[in-house]
Amino acid sequence: MSTPDSSLQSRRFLLLYALAAAGGAAAYVPFLSILLPLKAAGMAGNQGVQLLAYTAFAGAICASIANIFFGWLSDITQNRRGWIVAGLVSSSVLLLLTQFAQSASLLIAIICLWQCALNMMLGPLAAWAGDVVPDAQKGFLGGLLSLSPAAGAWVGAFITIPELADAGARLELVVLIVAALVLPAILLGRPRHMVQLVTPVVVQDEADRPYLKTRPAIARMWLARLLVQIAEVALFAYLLFWFQTIETGFSDNDVALLLGAVMIAGVPLALLVGHWSDARSRPIMPLACGAAGIAAGLLIMAGATSLVQAVAGYIVFGLASSVFLALHSGQTLRVLPRPQHRGRDLGVFNLTNTVPSLVMPVLAISLVPVFGFAGLFATLALFAIASAILLATLVIRN
Repeated sequence: MSTPDSSLQSRRFLLLYALAAAGGAAAYVPFLSILLPLKAAGMAGNQGVQLLAYTAFAGAICASIANIFFGWLSDITQNRRGWIVAGLVSSSVLLLLTQFAQSASLLIAIICLWQCALNMMLGPLAAWAGDVVPDAQKGFLGGLLSLSPAAGAWVGAFITIPELADAGARLELVVLIVAALVLPAILLGRPRHMVQLVTPVVVQDEADRPYLKTRPAIARMWLARLLVQIAEVALFAYLLFWFQTIETGFSDNDVALLLGAVMIAGVPLALLVGHWSDARSRPIMPLACGAAGIAAGLLIMAGATSLVQAVAGYIVFGLASSVFLALHSGQTLRVLPRPQHRGRDLGVFNLTNTVPSLVMPVLAISLVPVFGFAGLFATLALFAIASAILLATLVIRN
């Protein structure tokens, strides 16, 4: 019997961690995409869209600040799991309280507190992977993280099965599912200790760092993800409207089925590409190729005149973005230079997930009325091309 390689993390922990990360997505995707819009519409009627916009804006700001703050606190206390559990419990309680909000101001206040509690869990959870997963497995870890968006979509589909549960019971189901996904890693994970990943590092000079850990490389990684996330957020916000300009009979259920199918197909693809990047020690090349694939999909969509072309373009976009976003999350852990500030620095990277929600409406309002969806998608393709170029410079320099 072969002896396990102590320089690598156990597959058992990696799988349990992937489930916990999927639980993190399940904690917010169904609520923000389905349950909160329904709550806003039920409270404000015709003003529901406006209430949802205010709530999303305030929540995004709170999430951005809280992710950095609690990541920083978990650095100081060196207790990731304690913060994860505290965030899980407090965010679950606050999620259940949203059903009792009867005024717009109270709903917004609860959502802001919920976002803070949720990121008390998500920030330390992301940093925990950096503490225990070595560089040689970060591609595989990224592939596993592609389960997260799929899990969020699946949970949303499950809790909205007709006659399964009322509004309050749906929130309770979300809480139970999230706990069932997150707690096994906390209680049963027992990761191998990786001294080299948690030993504090003091770097006096940029020249002393590997290139991928220098400030220019980190800035390129950050900006490359931001550009792709803007495209991702803008596309999903207007996907149904765009499909209906191509084919009027294309329904919301058709869009949901297409999204679900692409997400499912993206999981094995991301795992395969992640394993390849580990085996070849080429961490950045799949990211550059993924950004180029995103641009290709957007350009196909921009020029689509039939439903077949539209669906084909989205499939290219969806698969490329699944690989890019999952593997980027894993490789971000590689580039951060100081383990003692990992949680805080990951919080800064998390801004690439929240800032696009603030940028996207301005972009869409400026472009769609004048140039149509083709103009919007062409602009987003330019963003993706810029992302691919930024990452290609890292491939060359590294």
